[in-house]
Amino acid sequence: MQLGLILAMMLSEGAAEGAHHGGGLVEMAARLFNFAILAGTLVYFLKSPIAKHLSDRGTQIRSDLVKAADMRATAAAQLAAIEQKMAALPGELDALRKTGAEDVAVEEARIRTIADTERARLLDQARREIDARLKLAERELLARTADLAVGIAAKRVKATITAEDQARLVDQYLGRLAAAPAADRQVTA
Repeated sequence: MQLGLILAMMLSEGAAEGAHHGGGLVEMAARLFNFAILAGTLVYFLKSPIAKHLSDRGTQIRSDLVKAADMRATAAAQLAAIEQKMAALPGELDALRKTGAEDVAVEEARIRTIADTERARLLDQARREIDARLKLAERELLARTADLAVGIAAKRVKATITAEDQARLVDQYLGRLAAAPAADRQVTA
């Protein structure tokens, strides 16, 4: 089609020039002959490279179409997989929430158990400490009471005992010491 268009343009140019110069029919035939040789040479030399290029280009386009179809199928499969995962996501989230709630409940129970154990240990320790302090306070109170009783008794003895009573008590004590076996005697200073 392009070749016919070029030929028509050349003919119209030749006709216009022939009208100006007068005998242009031979000249126009020569030009057409030259053009035919040029076109034939171009077709002869360029036919196989152009045919090869067009064949390669067709093959490449076909392979690109096959690759595009494969990519489209892969993308569709990936999209289906993603949609399937998205559909399963609420269930997974619910399962994770449930598992999380169970883990929290287990952890709360563990912490509660530890806290109860620690509370019991602290209460036991506090009871032992209170008992120990109570016994110490009882001993101190008993010692203080004994000291006060001895002090009161010493004051009464000093107030009521006479020198004669004291001499008599010393003699009785010495008599008991003499009567007791030697192994039982203890010297008091």
